[in-house]
Amino acid sequence: MKPDVVVIGAGLIGTTTAWYLAERGLHVTVVERRESPGLETSFANGGLLTPSEADPWNAPGTLGRMLRWLGREDSPLLLRPQALPGMLGWGLKFLRASQPVPHLRSTLATLRLALYSLSTLNELGQQLALSYDRLSNGTLKIFRDPIALKHSLELADSLRHLGLESRGLNSREAAGLEPSLESVSNQLVGAIYYPGDGSGDAFRFTRELQAHALAAGVKFHFNTPVSRITTQGRRVRALLTEEGEMRADNYVLAAGSYSPQLARSLQLQLPIYPVKGYSVTVTSTIDHGLHIPLVDFEQKIVITPLGKHLRIAGTAEFNGYDTTLNPMRSENILRQATAILPWLADSSKRGEVTHWTGLRPMTCDGPPILGVSPYPNLFFNTGHGPLGWTLGAGSARCVADMVAGLEPAIDLAAYSLNRFIHR
Repeated sequence: MKPDVVVIGAGLIGTTTAWYLAERGLHVTVVERRESPGLETSFANGGLLTPSEADPWNAPGTLGRMLRWLGREDSPLLLRPQALPGMLGWGLKFLRASQPVPHLRSTLATLRLALYSLSTLNELGQQLALSYDRLSNGTLKIFRDPIALKHSLELADSLRHLGLESRGLNSREAAGLEPSLESVSNQLVGAIYYPGDGSGDAFRFTRELQAHALAAGVKFHFNTPVSRITTQGRRVRALLTEEGEMRADNYVLAAGSYSPQLARSLQLQLPIYPVKGYSVTVTSTIDHGLHIPLVDFEQKIVITPLGKHLRIAGTAEFNGYDTTLNPMRSENILRQATAILPWLADSSKRGEVTHWTGLRPMTCDGPPILGVSPYPNLFFNTGHGPLGWTLGAGSARCVADMVAGLEPAIDLAAYSLNRFIHR
């Protein structure tokens, strides 16, 4: 029997989309080029669920910082010169979107989706009794630069009316909230606590949800890369794979950083660039003692408790599709985390330390690309950048509603591919 929908990609986004499609009574097949679900961006990301990070990376002044950091292996944001030819068009759009008005517009759109997504994720977790080291303790963003703290407090205040809760703290109050900061509190000028944020293991979530999707009748084809999407008239006709053609009534492109490559066969240009990030997972034999995930604003790293593990993640490297693990950059984020939590030095020696790198599929303006395409039976759910875990459940539910002919809970116009055509 021909499926109603084929989803391309079995990461967090694709798997969650498949679940919601099946829940709406559709026959769903998922095709994935890797050997099991969640092995790309979902595998070892920062683990944060953060509406508080809704403002895109291309804030005003980003270009100056990128130029100052050019060639520095220890920089939070690194642009490799060899990547320039392949990202020129995307980069120009990235800088254009960093102007104050479009940047604010993207921030508001991302925040709306993030808040809806966390509510959706809470419902889904309770519905299926999912276990993925979920914490609802908020996040604590720490600052050493008083100007950066001032600007971040102003942004947080401006977003409060949309539902983003925040509380400014001095260094003493921050250490009182998270005692692990006591030894470095004299280095901090303050912090912002976001009580509505959360955290959890995105990979465990994806694997658990895939099991529920299988039980609901979703079929998964692993080790099945899609080489091309073919059309007939103005509709998608089939996917070409090594197993032959795969046909359906509708298709959802949820292939993360690899979505633009597949879209090119349809003469579609998706302004998505793969931005490399690093993570280090420390598995300690002793209680790590961290209760609230930390976001280091200046160093651009996060430290997240995930059960018995600590996940340290950060940096942004523009270097095409290269996924080679650079030991210098990986060790640097561990060193930065140890400067915040000195006891990590001992834990990382005693415990197991795992280094990882992956690609974030970033649109040039920040929000993901969701919903309809120029082909009526092809839908997008891609381009979530560093917030795929935060935006995943809400994006999947909205796209599934659209495929099923239902009205999504939020208007998807701000996330449509058309936004790049009309501006």
